[in-house]
Amino acid sequence: MRRFLFSLAVVFSQCLITLAADPAKPEPTEWKAGVASAKITPEKPLRMAGYAGRKEPAEGTEQDLFAKALAVEDAAGNRAVFLTLDLIGVIEQLRADVTSQVQEQYQLPPQSLLMNASHTHCGPAYGREDATEYYDDLVVTLVKTVGTALEKMQPARLSWSAARCSVAMNRRTPTATGYRNHPNPDGRVDHQVPVLRVDDTNGKLNAVMFGYACHNTTMGFRKWLGDYAGFAQEYFEKDHPGVTALFMMGCGGDQNPYPRSELHYAHKHGRSLATSIEAALEVNQRTPLHQRVLHGPLKTAYGTVELEYLPEKKRDPWNYPVQVIQFGNDLTLVALGTEVVIDYSLRIKQELFDPEGPAIWVAGYSNVYSGYIPSKRVLLEGGYEASRPYKPDVEERIIGKVLELDQGLKTQETK
Repeated sequence: MRRFLFSLAVVFSQCLITLAADPAKPEPTEWKAGVASAKITPEKPLRMAGYAGRKEPAEGTEQDLFAKALAVEDAAGNRAVFLTLDLIGVIEQLRADVTSQVQEQYQLPPQSLLMNASHTHCGPAYGREDATEYYDDLVVTLVKTVGTALEKMQPARLSWSAARCSVAMNRRTPTATGYRNHPNPDGRVDHQVPVLRVDDTNGKLNAVMFGYACHNTTMGFRKWLGDYAGFAQEYFEKDHPGVTALFMMGCGGDQNPYPRSELHYAHKHGRSLATSIEAALEVNQRTPLHQRVLHGPLKTAYGTVELEYLPEKKRDPWNYPVQVIQFGNDLTLVALGTEVVIDYSLRIKQELFDPEGPAIWVAGYSNVYSGYIPSKRVLLEGGYEASRPYKPDVEERIIGKVLELDQGLKTQETK
């Protein structure tokens, strides 16, 4: 017996020596990720964006406004940055100024920067002549925030999941005299809450980027406020200290939060959305089953398509931006400009669906802000969202560009 125990001890000691001499190497990661956040609440009185009836400047702050950046890089060095903003939209000049400086200072090409606005109606009208000082400071802040996120990149694991939230309701109700802005429980919606999860190499949650398709119009008073999306980010970050939450606005052009017009509803809608993020992450589930681990390569594409108006309206056509970002064969994010209605989200998910392919995430209010973009259905029905007299092929042109960029990336050679 003693001889057996002695032999066992010798074998055990040899194993320890071997482990000490050749320690296990950490599991390699495909990604690096960094996140940064900056307050963009105006410090001086400014006019507010979203409702033309408010002629006086904001009279205070109910909740601070933020710009947040998530930078990701694959194993080959391909990078992308998602810049989310508590603003009404991304005006053309803002994107031009930010992308040019980001490219110059950080060598990030414009097609790799996605700028998305939450469309809060309690943010500043920052494109006005009397907001020049705020605008100049905003550009500096946004460029610096992107740079900070890039500089803070560390090895990370990325995954995607989704849940549901019923804050939004279609706001197009048919009546005998046409379509009115009124809650329509039978109208089309997209209640999905897509969530991009960022963990460090030890499995600790560092950031979440989540989306939802609904106007941030619970409130229209004269105070700065991120609305329900602002509260969703605030609540999630308080529940998960040290985690940064970024909101990516979806195709909410014909979607409103209901009930609305009272502050406590903005709080409630925000709490509902924050809880949906928890559900998407499968919090407290012993064995998560719906976390789609993301792999590379990371690919980005940015293009424009000319949108034309009816000839009798004598308006010049304009170039509408479409952006596609692919995380290998695991996730494709499509970013559409300005106020697209929900039909675009539902159709693109259908057009790009492949049972063996990537999850599809569709964002609106990205990279430019220039009024409503109706689908063909909404255009023919008429109503508020069809106020711009586009030609009936507006939807087909946009969808065509999405498919073109997506296919181009799929066939693109990688590093």
